[in-house]
Amino acid sequence: MPPISPTFNVGPLVVHLYGIIIVTGALAGAYVATLEARHRGEDPEHVWNALVWCLIAGILGARLYHILSSPQGTAIGFQYYFVTNPFETITVFGLSIPFPTALMIWNGGLGIFGGIAGGILAAVIYVRRNHLSVLRWLDIGAPGLALGQAIGRWGNFVNQELYGPPTTLPWGIPIDAGHRIPPFTDLSRFPLETTRFHPLFLYESLWNFAVFAVLVVVGRRYEDRLKDGDVLSLYLIFYGLGRIFIEALRPDAWLIGNIPAAQLMSAALIVLGVGLMVWRRQGQGVNE
Repeated sequence: MPPISPTFNVGPLVVHLYGIIIVTGALAGAYVATLEARHRGEDPEHVWNALVWCLIAGILGARLYHILSSPQGTAIGFQYYFVTNPFETITVFGLSIPFPTALMIWNGGLGIFGGIAGGILAAVIYVRRNHLSVLRWLDIGAPGLALGQAIGRWGNFVNQELYGPPTTLPWGIPIDAGHRIPPFTDLSRFPLETTRFHPLFLYESLWNFAVFAVLVVVGRRYEDRLKDGDVLSLYLIFYGLGRIFIEALRPDAWLIGNIPAAQLMSAALIVLGVGLMVWRRQGQGVNE
């Protein structure tokens, strides 16, 4: 199957399919959050009111995480964005202008951990400014967050990124020469016609769909036993567990020491999720 074009034109505008997929995931997640809010007797309009701020903060956080990272085998990282190539020339309505490379979110990627942090931060600020329960509303948003991530990961498929080592499994995907990362750039060893790679984006997408289903089922079936913050805790724990295993297959992981940074972040999410559940059950949590 030939690769899907990552861009298309609408008049003079170049539209990036990755962005459309991200926005689609965000809208689907927000819709689910409105259903959760209504089920809990909360005003679902708060979801739409907060969505734009969560999207902006999420994208900024995701980009910040990306530009501060240093993936293995590439020259893209902090040095590239702020020293080697801080500006690139872009054309806007026929006018060429210098533009900060670090802000070119359509060129170079986003880091999901930064996106989660930015989005949650914006949600917390919105909730507190409107005098609502922080943990209750984070519970409301958690299933939608998992669903949005599950959908958004398909942007990696369009961009031919987030793949693992070669595989002979029937669901392996081809990667063209321009999107190969070391050590798979040697086409004599990894021919374009026959080499297929683990679709890590697919593994994470399927895992996130499963997390979404678990959060919805548990949140509804056991709602009389759950405390505010429990659904969020389950999201942190289950997402972290899945990401730890997926990162083990990434050849381009950003390493801290000899450990992928994403595995350390995932472990921190698990600890945070478990800690929040324990804290709430010790009677120390407050329904903020």
